[in-house]
Amino acid sequence: MLCRLGVAQEASGQGTTSLNSIVEALERTQARIRPKASYQVIREYRLFGANDSSANSTVVAEVDFSPPASKNYRIQISSGSSRGEQVVRRVLDNEVESGSNGNQARSALTRENYEFTYFGEAVLDGQPCYLLGLKPKRKEKNLISGQAWVDKHLFLVRQIEGEVAKSPSWWLKKVRVKLTFEDVDGTWLQSNMEAVADVRMVGPHTLTSHTLDYRSANEVASTGTRMRHLDRKP
Repeated sequence: MLCRLGVAQEASGQGTTSLNSIVEALERTQARIRPKASYQVIREYRLFGANDSSANSTVVAEVDFSPPASKNYRIQISSGSSRGEQVVRRVLDNEVESGSNGNQARSALTRENYEFTYFGEAVLDGQPCYLLGLKPKRKEKNLISGQAWVDKHLFLVRQIEGEVAKSPSWWLKKVRVKLTFEDVDGTWLQSNMEAVADVRMVGPHTLTSHTLDYRSANEVASTGTRMRHLDRKP
């Protein structure tokens, strides 16, 4: 936290912060807050069909992270249509692949990957943010063309919204995503996700995910059964 505040003070200075200063602070903060210890999250995924008002499949997955950049997962519960588990496995396989040492930097919000535009200041969930436009420099499935809400004081990303720069599959004409992040026990994590995919011949499908639980390495080893549910967001 002291590192984050130091970056914020350095970038804010006197008067209006420039786009260059915001991006530089964002890059430094991303590099400094990478987790140093292992942790585990439990996520609930729901898949909605083109004309469905309620989920036609629900999947609960355990995702384990080991620094510096190793991830693996296990499906705990799968109910409803088998399509849901298939989709979730593809999403998690891609997360494991993109989270490796060689690929992690290619999806970060840096000037290596994006051209940034300053849209001004905005308030998100009561928190003052800088609103930045994102234009990917390459057509890759892990880059997003859209907007990012960067916390004005912490210089951490609170939300990203836009279209995936490259569709991950021929079956998907386009994919629009909304990712939200928050602090959980000192670790900055993706807490919610919504992806709307325009699927060829069958129409739009929506996949959502919500973090149900966060466990540090010590908690996983000592208890294994603790479930502390995070507040759900609509």
